[in-house]
Amino acid sequence: MPSRLKKFLQTAFGFLLAASFLYLAFRGVRLGDLWASLKDVDYLWVALLVPIVVVSHWLRAVRWSYLLSPVKEHIPTRNLFSAVMIGFMVNNILPRVGEVTRAFAVGRSENVSTSSVFGTVVVERIIDMVTFLFILCIVLFLYPGSLDPFFSNVEAVRPIFLVGSIGFLAIFILLFFKGEALFSLLTYLKRFIPKRFEIQYQQLLDSFLSGFGVAKMRSKYTMIIVLSLLIYFFYALSLYVPFYAFQSLAGHNLDFGASVILLTISTIAFALPAPGALGTYHQFLSFALTRLYGVDDVTALSYVIITHEVGYIITSVVGLYFFLKDHLHVSEVVNGTADNGMV
Repeated sequence: MPSRLKKFLQTAFGFLLAASFLYLAFRGVRLGDLWASLKDVDYLWVALLVPIVVVSHWLRAVRWSYLLSPVKEHIPTRNLFSAVMIGFMVNNILPRVGEVTRAFAVGRSENVSTSSVFGTVVVERIIDMVTFLFILCIVLFLYPGSLDPFFSNVEAVRPIFLVGSIGFLAIFILLFFKGEALFSLLTYLKRFIPKRFEIQYQQLLDSFLSGFGVAKMRSKYTMIIVLSLLIYFFYALSLYVPFYAFQSLAGHNLDFGASVILLTISTIAFALPAPGALGTYHQFLSFALTRLYGVDDVTALSYVIITHEVGYIITSVVGLYFFLKDHLHVSEVVNGTADNGMV
């Protein structure tokens, strides 16, 4: 299949997915009631989301600087923050493309290999996955009923998540402490890769090698772990603070633990290939609020709209600002990433 057609179909599928889940989220909700609910929101609490969201992304840029240190030391955090916001802005339109876009942005501004930078993005995603699985395990055992609306037999699902989480964590530890042995194995396995995929496999392997250069710098492990937990703390905080903006949410037992549960569900929604988690976020979180906490459909959807759109608007506006300020062009990004075998 031609690459352009494949990209078109992937993009079309993402928008179709978003439209389908938006329909499910808004189905049965009267727009007049929704508008009245949104007008009753205390927007002073909503305003607090702005610094919380910005800080969470700034922390992501700081953590990225540690991962990038084997590629280039002392990259200004401001440059990495701008790349992070550009990446989120692009992901709001074209899912997954934002990752290679921010790698290209840093590669160009810092005059380093884009593929090496992209390797650190891959590592970052693995760290995010490990952090998410860690939080998911906590949720499953401290709040065992939190997945009941999503699985008919949560008792059967819990061990699967636990075993999967431990297995993934073991691979992660192996990468950091026995990285050379693992990469030797991956290099050996190259002989079994079909000829037509050899180049892509080698490029992926090179990216991993570049990205996991931080494995040799064990003094940075503690900060990477602390920053990862802080990032997810601020993500949870961005879901907790808006509880106070809705008088109708009082009495629904929505504490910080509830925001952590919603965070795990929203992470799954963002993992689906819908642009900016449009639709998937709205359906998943409104469903969770109504089924887990007895929130009415209108209030649940109002809360979801507020929490999603604040983050969406911030990343889109700030990302576009940096995209234009750094004089990036769509054609330049596409050509640059293609030259590095990333798209």
